[in-house]
Amino acid sequence: MTVTTPQGFRASGVTAGLKASGTPDVALVVNDGPSDVAAAVFTTNRCKANPVLWSEQVMAGRKARACVLNSGGANCYTGPQGFQATHASAELVASRLGIGAIDVVVCSTGLIGEQLETEKLNAGIEQAAETLSATGGAAAAEAIMTTDTRSKQAVREGEGWSIGGIAKGAGMLAPALATMLVVVTTDAEVDAETADRALREATRVTFDRLDSDGCMSTNDTVLLMCSGASGVTPGEREFTGRLTELCHDLAQQLLGDAEGAEHDIAIEVVNAATEDDAVEVGRAIARSNLFKCAVFGRDPNWGRILASAGTTRAAFDPAALDVAFNGVWVCRGGEPGESREKVDLTERAVTVTVDLKAGTESATIWTNDLTHAYVHENSAYST
Repeated sequence: MTVTTPQGFRASGVTAGLKASGTPDVALVVNDGPSDVAAAVFTTNRCKANPVLWSEQVMAGRKARACVLNSGGANCYTGPQGFQATHASAELVASRLGIGAIDVVVCSTGLIGEQLETEKLNAGIEQAAETLSATGGAAAAEAIMTTDTRSKQAVREGEGWSIGGIAKGAGMLAPALATMLVVVTTDAEVDAETADRALREATRVTFDRLDSDGCMSTNDTVLLMCSGASGVTPGEREFTGRLTELCHDLAQQLLGDAEGAEHDIAIEVVNAATEDDAVEVGRAIARSNLFKCAVFGRDPNWGRILASAGTTRAAFDPAALDVAFNGVWVCRGGEPGESREKVDLTERAVTVTVDLKAGTESATIWTNDLTHAYVHENSAYST
C-alpha cells in the first residue's frame, strides 16, 4: 500500500552511509509510463534548497520520469558545489534509466549548511537503480526518514485505477506546504493541467493546513507522477477527491509523528465571514506557544485562544466568540461558559472549536502541543 501500488511504478530504498545511524538514506521512484505527466508544489520559503531550485526547472515541463531522494543532508546553502551535486544526481539517475536529466526530480532532507558526501550519494544512487522493484515502495518510504519514528504510506483506490503515496516529516512542519517530502503516484490517465489543478487543490486543504511548529522548511516538495498504465481516465472531481483523501491521510500521519508531541490538535474555526478568515484565525491559534503549552499541560485555557484570534484581521465581534474543547463550550459570547473541569485532555486527540459568528465559512488547522521532548530534540539537532 504505497507508491508502487499503482501500475507502472518501481521504487527502491538503500543505505548509502549519508546518515550516521546507518539506516537507509537514498530512495528512487521511477515512472515506467506510458505517460510521464507530473505536477509538483514546492516550498514558498524564499530560501530554497538546491534540489528545489533544480526540480522547479524540471517541473516547468510538467513531466517527470523519476524522483531521487536522499536523507542525511538538505543540500541547502551549500553554494555552487551543492547545486552541482544535485545536478549530478539527476544526471546519474538519467544515465541508469536511459532518460534525460531534465526528467528527474531531486529531493533532499536533513541538516542545512552541510555538503553532501557525493561519493556515498552516487554509490547509493547506483545501488538504488539496481534494486528497483515493483514492490519497493516501502523501502523508499523508509529511506527518506530523518527524525521520523515511522514511515508514512497511503493508498486510495478508484474504479480501475489507484493513487499511492509516501511522505516524510516530523519537525519544521508549517506552510506553505508544511515541511515534508511527498511522492504521490497514480496509474490514472490524467493530463498535465488536470494533475496540476488537482494537486494544488489537494495540498491547499491538507498539507497547507498542517501547522505543527510554525517553522517553514527550505526543502518542501510534493510531487505527483502519473503513469497512465491503468488506461482509465477518471473525472477531475473524482480524481481530485481521491487525491485529497490520500494527502489528508499522509498529513495526519505526519502530525501524529510530530517531534515529541503528546496531543494532535484539530482547530476548527466555524461561521467565519470567509474561508481565509477561518484559516487565519486557526493558524494564529496553532502558532501560539502559550496555547500549545496549555494543551500539553492538559489545561483548557480558552483565554489564550481568544487572545490569538484577536491578533488577526478576521471579521468578528470580539465580545461574541464561543470556544469549545472537545465539545465542551468553555466560553460563550466572550464570557465563561461550561466549567473547565468538564474538559478531558488526557487523550491524544483534541478538538478546539472557535465560533466567530460572522458568516458561514469554516476551516480546520491541525497542530500539536509543545512538549519538553520537542525542545530537547531540537536543541541539539546539528550536534
